[in-house]
Parts: sequence; structure tokens; C-alpha cells
Amino acid sequence: MERLWQAGTHIMGRVLYEIMASYWPTSKETPAMPMNQIPKVVFSKSLKQATWGPAEIVSGDLAEEISRLKQRSRKDILAHGGASFAQSLARLNLIDEYRLLVHPVALGSGKPCINSPLNLRLLSSHQFPSGVVALIYSRP
Repeated sequence: MERLWQAGTHIMGRVLYEIMASYWPTSKETPAMPMNQIPKVVFSKSLKQATWGPAEIVSGDLAEEISRLKQRSRKDILAHGGASFAQSLARLNLIDEYRLLVHPVALGSGKPCINSPLNLRLLSSHQFPSGVVALIYSRP
């Protein structure tokens, strides 16, 4: 929760935005308040209207848009996954810190969120009672 409130902007791709937009506005879960109140930027070439706000849709060059967001915001920008979106951010070296939640579930397939080797430094780890492990990495 603390991390969600520290963000000045939440960024995501269209697919994840649409999934979250169908859930968070009516959710009674604790994270619903920051998820609904903190401005969102959706990276999409096809989405025409953002129904879950406050939100803006951008379709320009990813690196240029991230640079613009960094100049505009004094607070952190929190990128929500979606494998394709995460791959794009990683490929362009736009991620300063990786905060990964590892759930105790093994799946046999899926799209990796990182598809090229990265040299990262572990900053911290925390295990929750549920078995989920939070890992925080930075680039060296």
C-alpha cells in the first residue's frame, strides 16, 4: 500500500488497463483507493477513451513519453506489468528499479516479462505470510 501511494503516476499498456478498469472501480479491497485515485497513463495505439480515470492515453514513442512523464512528475512512476509492455520498457532501458512479486504458483507456460538478459542488483526481499515473495532489484 505504501508503495502504491508513493507513486505519482501509474503506467500500463492497454490490455492490463482494460483488465484493471473492469475490477478496481468497484473493488472494496484496500489497494482500490490508490489504484482509483492516482493518475494513470495508458500506452496504446488503439484505445480511444479511458473510462477508468484519472487517465490519459498516449500513443507516441515510448522512450519520449517516459522522458516527458519523468520531467512532469516529482514522484515515482509505477509501471504495472503486462509482459509485452514490460519487455518494451526493459528493452529500452527505461526501468530504474524492478519490484517483482513471486507467487507460489507454478505455470507451465506464459510470456516472460523480461526477454533479454539483465544485470541487476538485489536491494531487498520480503516474504509475506501467504508465501508471496517481494524482490526489489536495481540496475547496477
